[in-house]
Amino acid sequence: MSIDLSQFFEVFFEESFEGLDIMETELLNLVPGEEDLETINTIFRAAHSIKGGSATFGFNSIANFTHVLETLLDQIREGERNITSEHINLLLKSVDCLRALLSSLKVQEEPDLAQADTLREQFEKLLGMPAGEEQGEETHHEQVIVNTYQIDFKPHFHLFKTGNEPLFMISELAELGELEVQAFTDAIPDIKELTSDECFLYWRFFLNTERDEQAIKEIFEWVEDDADIKVELCGGLFNDAKAGSEEVINEPAVVEEAPKTAEQSKANKAKAAANAPSAKAAPESTSIRVGIDKVDSLINMVGELVITQAMLNQLSEQEMTATAVTSLQEGLAQLAHNTRDLQENVMRIRMLPINFVFSRFPRLVRDIAQKLNKEVELKLIGEQTELDKTVMEKISDPMVHLVRNSLDHGIETVEKRIAAGKDPVGKVTLNAFHQGGNIVIEIMDDGQGLNTQKIKEKAIANELIAGDSELTDDEINELIFMPGFSTADEVSDLSGRGVGMDVVKRNIQSLNGSVEVTSAAGIGSTFTIRLPLTLAILDGQLVKVAKHTYIIPLISIVESLQIDIAKVSRVGKDLDVLRLRDEYIPILRLYEIFNHQGAIESLDKTLLVVVENDNQKVGVLVDDLLSQQQVVIKSLEANYHKVDGVSGATILGDGRVSLILDISGLIKLSGLKKPGSQALSIEPSATLEDSCSLNQ
Repeated sequence: MSIDLSQFFEVFFEESFEGLDIMETELLNLVPGEEDLETINTIFRAAHSIKGGSATFGFNSIANFTHVLETLLDQIREGERNITSEHINLLLKSVDCLRALLSSLKVQEEPDLAQADTLREQFEKLLGMPAGEEQGEETHHEQVIVNTYQIDFKPHFHLFKTGNEPLFMISELAELGELEVQAFTDAIPDIKELTSDECFLYWRFFLNTERDEQAIKEIFEWVEDDADIKVELCGGLFNDAKAGSEEVINEPAVVEEAPKTAEQSKANKAKAAANAPSAKAAPESTSIRVGIDKVDSLINMVGELVITQAMLNQLSEQEMTATAVTSLQEGLAQLAHNTRDLQENVMRIRMLPINFVFSRFPRLVRDIAQKLNKEVELKLIGEQTELDKTVMEKISDPMVHLVRNSLDHGIETVEKRIAAGKDPVGKVTLNAFHQGGNIVIEIMDDGQGLNTQKIKEKAIANELIAGDSELTDDEINELIFMPGFSTADEVSDLSGRGVGMDVVKRNIQSLNGSVEVTSAAGIGSTFTIRLPLTLAILDGQLVKVAKHTYIIPLISIVESLQIDIAKVSRVGKDLDVLRLRDEYIPILRLYEIFNHQGAIESLDKTLLVVVENDNQKVGVLVDDLLSQQQVVIKSLEANYHKVDGVSGATILGDGRVSLILDISGLIKLSGLKKPGSQALSIEPSATLEDSCSLNQ
């Protein structure tokens, strides 16, 4: 039975992707003519580690490609070659290629080597060597097969007495190829029982070799009766040790000379592309690196819980006198305190610095700026601001779109900036900071700003707003988030396809967040994203409706108040609105939306919770306000099915299930088209059947 090596592969992939991140970051810091040796060495070491790990596990396609990349880096660091922009661009493309190869291997796909072959040819041309020289290829089509073997060697205790020495066998193994050795010491006895003529060590070897299994067995043939020996073909990642695997795919390295003619080369590449399997998306990272301080804090919290539990157990065995009851109450209070601290510390484990997202933007800005022929400087602020890992993974794509938008629409060309009296180098700034229980992310540019008049004209032309609409500049700018909206005159691969901003907004709202834009002509634009720090725990306001308890996210609540009947007006047949300062606030009756019986219907005997979503306000009518508390969010879709107007559920302290309200969903259920404004319009819905409008 083979040994499952997946634990080693996970570490290899994690470290390799980290190495690629390091290479990319340092390459972006290189300026031809101003580079320093330490930066070059850092890039070289990262490439060398990836090459070594790949060779060890039999991923020879990675090792062979990285080898030629490493050759160029070695020449640069030895001073034999000056680095140029061409080198940097080629090395960055190689980082992308290695990411793709590693991602394919991680999901057990045969890697597509077409891009690697193309880049290798460019490296070889740059280095001035014949094709295939760095790989030591033959001048004909002879194939060299490199396999990875796992060898378990456990000598019997009496091995030394037979005159055999394991060290000699290990040396012979090393001569067959690249050898990794693991020694096991668990059989070594206490020093009092240790004897010099008995062997207590045993070993596991991973051998990367062109030789066959028989050559390995010949090394151990003299000790077959004096040791337990097992030799198995690993073949890298695609190992039949995988539990439940039905298909075994080995990845021996096939090193082959390039075909004699360019036509043959093109034909082979076309055939490889046609036969290439469809690539699977790389799975999201399932591991988190946690600082030792967070682990120590958790251990301390668990220790406190154990002490408190022991105290409560002791009290439970005593007679319940007044003193014992007091002690029990104190113990329960301590238990609640410890549990709260433990919860906060566990949540901290999922918190990672937003630099994990920010780090991808230097490369993105550099590539797009080159493509658009613009000069752009990227500034990162607040990189150590922490955010829940799940939120971070989901916010990355919306941020990419907003940054691309700033580069494409915001930052002007060098010529236009000079003509406007501005610095020829545009600036894009990413800023992150905590604000209350949220994280705020700002994407700022010093470009030309949004063209408010053009946005309005486009919105009217697309019939998104009426021609006589009176909107403020901020309201007009918000129109860019409407579905299908674009002001681009030409379609490009960066923008202008009429999709994107609405998706950005929808994705951010799915995280219980919001996005807004402010802009000034000729000065620049700022997109502001507000997100909860975590999706696992919610600060909520418990409210009572009939016999039911609902939870309204505190982040959505503007205020709670008793209704002044004199300020309530009836709109149409079913909708009441409250004049609150300068706005009309629609009143939504939860008991009607969710069809509850027994709720308080008189407005003067209820409470109104004013909530806001997407800069729109509504009032939610409830019987009573209960407590505020943190609740653990449970998915309804995963455990039941999607319910309109409800974002999730939680379990209260008394064991009852309480639903968490989705404000955006409630507004849609009510049929409100433009709530919380001076111009209120109503659309027919299951709850509101009449359509009418109120204008001021």
